[in-house]
Amino acid sequence: MTMTTAEKMDQNNQEEDAVSPEQVRRGRRTAVLLFAIGFGPMIFATIMYYTGWLNPSGHSNNGELIQPPAPLGQMQLEGANGKPLADRFGPEATDPEWMMMVVSGDCGASCEELLYRARQVNIALGKNANRVNRSAWLGSVSEDLSARWNDEYRSMERLSISGGESPQWPAGINPDQEPRILLVDPFGNVILHYGIEHSGKDMLKDLKHLLKLSQIG
Repeated sequence: MTMTTAEKMDQNNQEEDAVSPEQVRRGRRTAVLLFAIGFGPMIFATIMYYTGWLNPSGHSNNGELIQPPAPLGQMQLEGANGKPLADRFGPEATDPEWMMMVVSGDCGASCEELLYRARQVNIALGKNANRVNRSAWLGSVSEDLSARWNDEYRSMERLSISGGESPQWPAGINPDQEPRILLVDPFGNVILHYGIEHSGKDMLKDLKHLLKLSQIG
């Protein structure tokens, strides 16, 4: 019996819809494999960094560890474009990045010193400088610093807090009492912080080590 065109199309559609369980399992395995290839090195590097596991140099971080790592989303910060800063990070980010973030209430002398150190460390990364962005949340800025900002810190994005929201800073961080530099990984986790007691060399050593281990960002 000859099949009509409509019947042939209907049969083809049924065959396409009839996906076997094996095909489903194969698709899932492929998805897991792609995720592992893309983000496995970053996860592995983080475990190695925190624990020193399989690390022949016995490296220990110079900055202060935040344990457990604090998700950036809890800070309710927005970028200069008015969009949530946390949206730039995570497995779905198209251009994952590391970030050094200076946070301070009243930006006085100590705060300015951290702004300067973050800039100099970024420059000292050389060919890896573009893997690390810089930003700052500053509650208040002096007229003098405001006048110098575009000349000295134009590459540092100014952040703001979402309207009406209260930021939940990581444990041990209180920008109103003490300025800090927060290090954010490509997954949007704050993993380390630095203060005026840490030198630029301390920060640079940590960043170089993390960037060497990580294939993300």
